[in-house]
Amino acid sequence: MNDFLPIILSILAALVVVGGLVPVLMKARKSGAKYPGTRDANDPLQSSAAGGGTLVEDRPDEVKAPAPTFDGTVEGAEVPDDAAGLETIAIDTPAPVEGRLTRLRARLVKSNNILGKGLLALLSGDKIDENVWDEVEETLLLADLGTEPTMQLVDALRERVKVLGTRSPEDVKAMLREELIKLVDPGMDRSLNVERKGDRPAVVLVVGVNGVGKTTTVGKLARVLVAEDKDVLLGAADTFRAAAAEQLATWGQRVGVPTVKSDIDGADPASVAYEAVKAGIDQEVDVVMVDTAGRLQNKTGLMDELGKVKRVIEKLAEVDEVLLVLDATTGQNGLNQARVFAEVVNITGIVLTKLDGTAKGGIVVAIQKSLGVPVKLIGLGEGPDDLAPFEAESFVDALLN
Repeated sequence: MNDFLPIILSILAALVVVGGLVPVLMKARKSGAKYPGTRDANDPLQSSAAGGGTLVEDRPDEVKAPAPTFDGTVEGAEVPDDAAGLETIAIDTPAPVEGRLTRLRARLVKSNNILGKGLLALLSGDKIDENVWDEVEETLLLADLGTEPTMQLVDALRERVKVLGTRSPEDVKAMLREELIKLVDPGMDRSLNVERKGDRPAVVLVVGVNGVGKTTTVGKLARVLVAEDKDVLLGAADTFRAAAAEQLATWGQRVGVPTVKSDIDGADPASVAYEAVKAGIDQEVDVVMVDTAGRLQNKTGLMDELGKVKRVIEKLAEVDEVLLVLDATTGQNGLNQARVFAEVVNITGIVLTKLDGTAKGGIVVAIQKSLGVPVKLIGLGEGPDDLAPFEAESFVDALLN
């Protein structure tokens, strides 16, 4: 018995040592894992982790997710394959651009026509005197057109009515259409900069205040880009709202793109954005879209942090698009938000959401005149297809019909 005791003690000691090393080895394996290399067609899908708990979601070919709700959205986030009450859905793709534009125009026609119909009624009357022009001016201001564009339009209409000397509804409508299109400015470049530049992906940074629909906009835009055969990666840099990363990852699952997010509450958003762009470079994707936390434009510290996110990204790649998402129903307050964001991150385009109901179409003109930045995308609802490119002539026609 005494002869076996040293052997038994040695075995026990070895087991204790191995047991203590297992957690260390597992942790080292997790923290030391790298992003997968260039993602080619034959690369296996995998999840990888970077330092600080930043994770890259898989790119799904088919996903299990809760059935869409009545408005097309999906509730929930990380969904286990064996969860009850789930249905298998294929990768989500948007309707053709033409169909989305037609549907958006139809909804705009049915919603708010104070700008077009109000002006047509006033200018088609038998007598156009100073009282009428005062009402025209008031109508334009109520439609959130802004003071300077309002005066510009009233002066142009006054001159044309005086020269033409006509009151027929057809002539007035044609005149009003021409002047409104000039204000909306069809010559502005509304294209999205989403083309790869050499060995770097296009980087799109999406910003805005709380509650305007940034994360949803990122998801909808990802749908559009995937349908255009773009290889997209999402970055969940909104680390302050608890469900934001999961919401974005759910969108990623729906459209078949990976999402870089942090598994640590309150993680540094600049670090997540950096890791997202790094993963996009390593995997040779076409577009990296970074969702950011909602910012109150009057909170200096938060705005400074947003500037930091952009600067950190630019250590790896140029930021090609900075899209400011605005709620069109906020009117002139939205214009104030836009001015502050433009000072911090150099906005390149506006996305106007909720451009129906109580929203006034004039805010499009006011923002563009004030900032010199084009409205590039508009949304008229919560459905996945309720986002489309902004077209000046189509927008004016919808207001006047």
